[in-house]
Amino acid sequence: MAKLFEPYTIKNVTFKNRIAMAPMCMYQSDGKDGKVTDWHRVHYPSRAVGQVGLIIIEATSVQPEGRISYGDLGIWQDSHIEGLAEIVRLMKLHGSKTGIQLAHAGRKATVDGAMAPSAIAFNDNYETPAEMTESDIEATIQAFKDGAVRSQAAGFDVIEIHAAHGYLINEFLSPLTNKRSDEYGGSAENRYRLLRRVIDAIKTVWSGPLFVRISAHDYQDGGMTPDQYVEMVKWMKEQGVDLIDVSSGAVVPAKIHAYPGYQVNFAETIKHQADIATGAVGLITSPLHAEEILQNDRADLILIARELLRDPYWPYRAAKELGTEIESPVPYERGWI
Repeated sequence: MAKLFEPYTIKNVTFKNRIAMAPMCMYQSDGKDGKVTDWHRVHYPSRAVGQVGLIIIEATSVQPEGRISYGDLGIWQDSHIEGLAEIVRLMKLHGSKTGIQLAHAGRKATVDGAMAPSAIAFNDNYETPAEMTESDIEATIQAFKDGAVRSQAAGFDVIEIHAAHGYLINEFLSPLTNKRSDEYGGSAENRYRLLRRVIDAIKTVWSGPLFVRISAHDYQDGGMTPDQYVEMVKWMKEQGVDLIDVSSGAVVPAKIHAYPGYQVNFAETIKHQADIATGAVGLITSPLHAEEILQNDRADLILIARELLRDPYWPYRAAKELGTEIESPVPYERGWI
């Protein structure tokens, strides 16, 4: 059997294969309250029918002012649980494990009330955010904790903390966006403090698999690099994080030379230097490429993003190309149903 289709277990959760759907914003909520719509009820279960092992739904905001847009899903109130539980049920019906990415957009929010570690706009197209006060920080940490409680109530198997792509936690981690002079700015340990406290808060209410998505490279002088992230990832491991979802970029405007697998080396560096499981993501579209990454021990999971938007049944194609038989949904086995 191809390694891509070997089961993978974290804690007490077993994914039937190493294929994960990376979280991708769909901007299809009800546009007001951040609730699940029919789009989500079709979109996510379709990938479960396609035999994706782990489906991590889109960035889901822990605070209303932390939305990237008014089309984002939310988890800042109990009324969100019902809709999220419904899509969890539909995904699990077809054998996929389910994950949620808890997020706060920080200065990249386009809704009212954008906040950030420092009052610096992302670019000329964004409003200048308010610099977060201590009370803002405390409220945000509590919101992540409350989001974890609601995630558990909705039945998710995995929680991922969004600390990448220039959103709030990433803004605290990078010296390019964090110019604070208090205990949350300056040294690497101080810039890590918000994420440390968010992880600790979530761990008090969540015992399942915990992922963190990072932007391993800022692509600008003075910014974070994979080698610098190794230190922070070691701290994450000590706190009980199980896997690092390794992406890159988007904390500041930067030119990125993207090509198939351009971020895999970052996942490999983090995996071996920090001794922690990683997920590789970034223009991975070929089953052979995915298999190479796993066979050469460069990552532990393969996160597929846009390719799963184009082809919800990518795992079937991958199994065929890699010469592996995989189980089909019962109606596919019984053509007369």
